[in-house]
Amino acid sequence: MKRCSASIICVHNHPSGNPEPSPEDIEITKRLKSAGAIIGIDVLDHVIIGDQRYISLTERGLMSLTH
Repeated sequence: MKRCSASIICVHNHPSGNPEPSPEDIEITKRLKSAGAIIGIDVLDHVIIGDQRYISLTERGLMSLTH
């Protein structure tokens, strides 16, 4: 955001090792997208990492649930 970002991709890990998105992950993604819309920054994806695997909310089609 220091460089006038037009978009971001959020990434975090699940220490449990299970990268499946929780209801809280979906909710925070909704909130980030809403905040981004206010300041003109698109949230393109939210990636969750765990035990040698990752899940992309975009690849799973879950970003559309966060409108």
